Amino acid sequence: MKIERVEWRTVHTPLTQPYEIASQVTDSVDISYVQLRSDDGLEGWGSASPAEDVTGESVTACEQALARGAERLSGCDPRDTAALSAALADALSDAPAARAALDMACHDLAARHAGRPIVDLLGRVHARLPTSVTLGIQSLEGTLAAAGEYVARGFRCLKVKIGKDLEADIERLARLREAQGASVALRVDANQGYDVEQTRRFFAATASLDLEFVEQPLPASQDAALLALPAVLRRRIAVDESLQGPADARRLAGPPAAVGTFVVKLMKCGGPTPALEIAATAAAGRVDLMWGCNDESVISIAAALHVAYASSATRYLDLDGSFDLASDLARGGFRIVDGCLELTSEPGLGVTGASLDR
Repeated sequence: MKIERVEWRTVHTPLTQPYEIASQVTDSVDISYVQLRSDDGLEGWGSASPAEDVTGESVTACEQALARGAERLSGCDPRDTAALSAALADALSDAPAARAALDMACHDLAARHAGRPIVDLLGRVHARLPTSVTLGIQSLEGTLAAAGEYVARGFRCLKVKIGKDLEADIERLARLREAQGASVALRVDANQGYDVEQTRRFFAATASLDLEFVEQPLPASQDAALLALPAVLRRRIAVDESLQGPADARRLAGPPAAVGTFVVKLMKCGGPTPALEIAATAAAGRVDLMWGCNDESVISIAAALHVAYASSATRYLDLDGSFDLASDLARGGFRIVDGCLELTSEPGLGVTGASLDR
């Protein structure tokens, strides 16, 4: 089995509504779709959605890397995922989203050849977990209304963006907990918006709100300040921007562990293969995993879900990145049932892609 052809196309995709985080407002995303064709007539799909503010990879850099990666994969056996991922890491070291798209496409093609879902080839641990849906920074009224709409649709876990105004953040969360009661799980993401003192004040002021964790309160450059926090607080912190690839996971896992939860995103780490390395490090260090995403196609959301369900360290999902796309060249991959994500029984990623003809 050999890769006979590699095609890719970037599509500018509006979101159904803009959202705000501590550092920016987003209303659209550029998604690069990848299709591998094998000499036995099968297709493998991948997609890339780079986050330049986190990894330094622009859309242009991603496209250029995909072109180089396509040349590297041509004629290769996609079943040799470990060796191909290592080769891509060397050739495309500054383009993790491009690597992720190519890596997941190889996994998809190999699993389709085997006639089985990727998760079953990796070793399934989980079958069904709830995902959070994200509430951007907005007014109190807007937050309560959006939360009510999501809960009415069956979601029972909300991730609230914070980090611009500490006092407003605390008030918004208190009112949200009051409105939704104890049946809805709440987690928050500060996107590096707080300093150490604000982080301490936030934990103290929200102690009664039963928050699952606080994601990335401090800038990624402040590891020393993070480690200076009491262990009881660090255990309730998740790192996102601070953790990009396997080397960061090894550094943060300790002992002692710097935090309680790693946020794994395929677009940061370079795809399923390095994500599995991070997952193994987390399991060994007794660190929980949350699988997150950017605004992404169902292709890469499904890829993250397959790897997440193959890891014993997986505790949380935050895989809502495809929900608000105005359009997507792919469909399938997973089902949403009562706010939980379930993989299909289809081989590979379980996705169907449209033509990449421009």
